Amino acid sequence: MKKITISAGDALIIVDVQNDFLQGGSLAVKHGEQVAPALNRYIALFQAKGLPIFATRDWHPANHCSFREHGGMWPPHCVAGTPGADFSAQLELPSGTHIISKATLPEQEAYSAFEGTDLDRQLRAAGVQRLFVGGLATDYCVLHTVKDARLHNYQTFLLTDAVRAVNMRAEDGRQALEEMLRLGAQMTEIAALR
Repeated sequence: MKKITISAGDALIIVDVQNDFLQGGSLAVKHGEQVAPALNRYIALFQAKGLPIFATRDWHPANHCSFREHGGMWPPHCVAGTPGADFSAQLELPSGTHIISKATLPEQEAYSAFEGTDLDRQLRAAGVQRLFVGGLATDYCVLHTVKDARLHNYQTFLLTDAVRAVNMRAEDGRQALEEMLRLGAQMTEIAALR
């Protein structure tokens, strides 16, 4: 795997590592708890170099349109202010982490961290050109965040050792990876970064 030196203009995007997506949560991703230790290694690397770290979160109202009882496909999850919406206690987010809350309106579904947020504005203001993306889940919020990152012309790296898929169908995660590659995202892992 090609070595990558991270430097000014790079940012880490941690997608939705929240309790409801972890073991015991209302919408648990299989092996989702495995992403936190991997992401902590990226956090340490970006923090040591003084580079920006962003953490996204679903921050739903209780009557969110994605919930089954309101016509959506998911059980209630990540309701704003509840323990299920908290970031994993295993995730070592530094105090300067930029928090991006998404899907905050009842009628707004937003898998992407860019949708309905000021993430792009914050990234531009920080002079960011390359994004390193990991978190949950590969086939939903990670996929859509990477798609929008490419639409906004960011060079985008998927942290393959720090993502896990929902896999409602067995091939969903693999197909999401293939789609991200088609869109120009590059795959990398911690061993390749310095």
